[in-house]
Amino acid sequence: MSIAADIVERMVAWRHDLHAHPELAFQETRTADLVARELAACGYTVKTGLGRTGVVGTLSRGAGPAIGLRADMDALPIREATGLPYASTTPGVMHACGHDGHVAMLLGAARHLAGRDDLAGTVHVIFQPAEECEGGGRAMVEDGLFRDFPCDAVFGLHNWPGLPVGTFATRVGPIMASLDTFEITIHGYGTHAAMPERGTDPLVATAELVLALQTVVSRRISPTEPAVLSVTQIHGGEAYNVIPDRAVIRGTVRCLGEATRQRIAGLVEALAKGVAATHGATAEITYTIGYPATINAAGPVRLALDAAGAVGGLTEVKDEIAPSMGSEDFSYMLGECPGAYAWIGADGAEPGVPLHNPAYDFNDAVLPLGAAYWATLATRFLHPR
Repeated sequence: MSIAADIVERMVAWRHDLHAHPELAFQETRTADLVARELAACGYTVKTGLGRTGVVGTLSRGAGPAIGLRADMDALPIREATGLPYASTTPGVMHACGHDGHVAMLLGAARHLAGRDDLAGTVHVIFQPAEECEGGGRAMVEDGLFRDFPCDAVFGLHNWPGLPVGTFATRVGPIMASLDTFEITIHGYGTHAAMPERGTDPLVATAELVLALQTVVSRRISPTEPAVLSVTQIHGGEAYNVIPDRAVIRGTVRCLGEATRQRIAGLVEALAKGVAATHGATAEITYTIGYPATINAAGPVRLALDAAGAVGGLTEVKDEIAPSMGSEDFSYMLGECPGAYAWIGADGAEPGVPLHNPAYDFNDAVLPLGAAYWATLATRFLHPR
């Protein structure tokens, strides 16, 4: 299956327009308006405001199964450095993860499917807000996504620098990690820097704790249980000659297994309290459970691989790709409905700029491939063989 040239032209135009007008999590009003307008123009029943700024378009073709296809819409708080003619016009905000391309691909597939008169069932195209750490997937689920738009299976797709254009990859089981965060405040007793014996230095305890936290994964978790713990912030003190009374450590934890996830949460708390006590300080821990791991079901993975294999431009289809320790809130949808999440290669002749980089730009060569995958998947789903 291929996508008509006029739809490909539309996808490029949509993508460049969205790239020039990025919107942060739960602020995607212009993007949602564009999506709703384009879906309505080709005959979809449109629901807006689901999960605050989400949009769902429904194409009904009589009795039959129902499939959900999801794209994320939000941008990132990054100042763009591409110099492109369609670069962001919003200072400090850019599409550095390719969600502009994801929206364009799903809109293109939706337009293609609207022209088919041989389908039997229902297609729900789901345009989700706030994927970047704000839980828009959870918001849509809690707002009745699968109650109001029941699906037999739901599917997600992400462009993937590191894989060449023409590659499609997925796997059964966990494909993306869970995402939890922690904040540890070490409380000491402030004093003059020249008289440390008169206080309790939280910075020494903080320094030791940062190193101790690195032993959680390396020495307390089995090497067969993938996990990452990263300290990403340390804050403490304001003057050269003052030992402060507190310091703050923040970081993130990623896991593929739920048991590992729970074990690490307990270890972080125990280490923080123990190290602080060793130095006469105390520790206050806020451990926030965030996105679950993104776990693919076997049946939908087979359907995704079968559809990708039928797209002429997808010349390499991988079914046992190693999981990523990045995270995805499509996991909330998979927790309510069986489905599969997949990656589509984005690298051209040279390796592409990584996601979340100020110089990143979605590769437009992926647009017709992604749209063809979506259209093939939906068509095959509504024509069980």
